[in-house]
Amino acid sequence: MSGILNSSIGRKFAMALSALFLMIFVLQHFAINLLSVLSPDTFNEVSYFMGTFWVIQFVIQPILIIGVIFHFVMGFVLEIRNRNARKISYAKNNGAANSTWMSRNMIWSGGFILIFLIIHMIDFWAPEMNIKYFKGDMTGLIDPDNVDSGFRFYEELVHKFEPIWRVALYCLGFVFLSLHLLHGFNSAFQSVGANNKYTKGLKGFGKFYAIVIPLGFIFIALFHHFNH
Repeated sequence: MSGILNSSIGRKFAMALSALFLMIFVLQHFAINLLSVLSPDTFNEVSYFMGTFWVIQFVIQPILIIGVIFHFVMGFVLEIRNRNARKISYAKNNGAANSTWMSRNMIWSGGFILIFLIIHMIDFWAPEMNIKYFKGDMTGLIDPDNVDSGFRFYEELVHKFEPIWRVALYCLGFVFLSLHLLHGFNSAFQSVGANNKYTKGLKGFGKFYAIVIPLGFIFIALFHHFNH
């Protein structure tokens, strides 16, 4: 593995694989959150399953955390190396004329997404870990002593989106995610060698994904803010 990461092509390939893995997670995360708009009861049931099934908690969740850390670390490493390599060529050529704004600013959109992700984990993930593994409450109920109180997940989600500052922060975060994906999606497929007759279709799907999924998250945040 270290041998692969020592080469430029290997680092880009590993970066692309981690990006594709995270895009699948974002899609799955969006699908679950959308349930909070369509069916609060189903959202509660799915959230309880995701939060208590041991495979998700102790296998998939650690892999996801490692994937996130790897993607951002590798992204910053590649950006630093690319900037150093472009110093000479940019003196001869107009870099802005040969690349898009998104591709030249992936480091900034990625940095903001990292900050947003840390805030999101403090907001949602950390309290959940505290309730389940420090307080020892695995019931998922609003009142652990009352089996008829119902699951707490939907109410917690709605409560989080009551303050307008949090909604604004989340909307801004997903705008940056969209900008990041507009370049990152196609770049990931190119890095894994997807340059064939399906390239045009992949680019179209990439734009659809990069715009619709972040807009969907923004819609969910606004929906709960105005309907709490």
